[in-house]
Amino acid sequence: MKAVRYYGPGDIRVDDIPEPVTGDKQVKIKVAWNGICGSDLHTYFVLPTHGPTLTTPHPTTHETLPVVMGHEFSGTIVELGKAVDSDKFSVGQNVVVEPIISCGQCGPCLSGIKNLCHQITFIGIGGWGGGLAEYTVANEDLVHVLPDNIPLEVGALIEPLAVVWHALKISHFKPGSSVLIIGAGPIGLLLLKVLKGEDASWIGVSEPAAIRRETALKLDASVVFDSLSHDVPAETYRLTNGGADVVFDCAGIQASLDTALGAVRTQGNVVVISLFEKKPVIDMRVLQNKEAILTSSLTYNRRHAEVLKAVSEGRIPGLEELITRKIGLDDFVEKGIKALIAEKDKQIKILVHP
Repeated sequence: MKAVRYYGPGDIRVDDIPEPVTGDKQVKIKVAWNGICGSDLHTYFVLPTHGPTLTTPHPTTHETLPVVMGHEFSGTIVELGKAVDSDKFSVGQNVVVEPIISCGQCGPCLSGIKNLCHQITFIGIGGWGGGLAEYTVANEDLVHVLPDNIPLEVGALIEPLAVVWHALKISHFKPGSSVLIIGAGPIGLLLLKVLKGEDASWIGVSEPAAIRRETALKLDASVVFDSLSHDVPAETYRLTNGGADVVFDCAGIQASLDTALGAVRTQGNVVVISLFEKKPVIDMRVLQNKEAILTSSLTYNRRHAEVLKAVSEGRIPGLEELITRKIGLDDFVEKGIKALIAEKDKQIKILVHP
């Protein structure tokens, strides 16, 4: 079969490799769609933090590079391992995969918090065969059946939606809250979609790129700010009569964190979703003067079922609007990775069809 494999920064190849063999407690999936994540783009330039190298295996998967990429994917079951629960799974079902791989032995894992595993990695990053291939196999406990009213294209968005959903659930958000989103990339726009369904009273979006601001308005943001020309904290304070109840930092730079701390209301909540490439400085005086709560969110922990239920019930409609391009496997680098670099303001979510 064909598969996109990662050898290292700048070295991503479409290889012919054997189809994976289905283990006793695994299902074999014919991949339909795989979304390109910002982390995939990041690995084009640097080795991923949670991945192996050509010579050093990952401590959880015990695999070295190259690995089959892709962790945001949907597909159809074509084979069941002999010990798989046949009451839950059957050939022909459409499914999505929760790609977290945890060690199962560290403190967080033993406490049931596998997203904070000390040796965490992901399918398609640390090994185990990702979704950028014609077929993959996955442990049955990581597989979720896609409801009939959710198309496979939207199924490929469930993984990033789980990131957003987890951040929302650990925040102090409640229906009627005012919210500021900083950064209108895929995660920020998915968060906007979710907040609309969860009855936020006001949603501001701060974003320097004009095209992304326009997209946020089309998705019914209450107001958008050009972070390069607006005093976002002051404008947020004015429009919300005291600051946003919850601010989500989906940009992950010093300026976005400073904006978040400035825009949150007294005793409000700042939630950092984005990963910071550079260590930020936190102005504790701002936090203390507001008694604001600064917290962070990392991926998700068993949120896929909740997200699938919310999408199936129509609480997060119109997700297809965020899919801006569909490509084939052979075009992954040129029309996928490089397009996201050259057209980062225009492209939101690119899907790959193996």
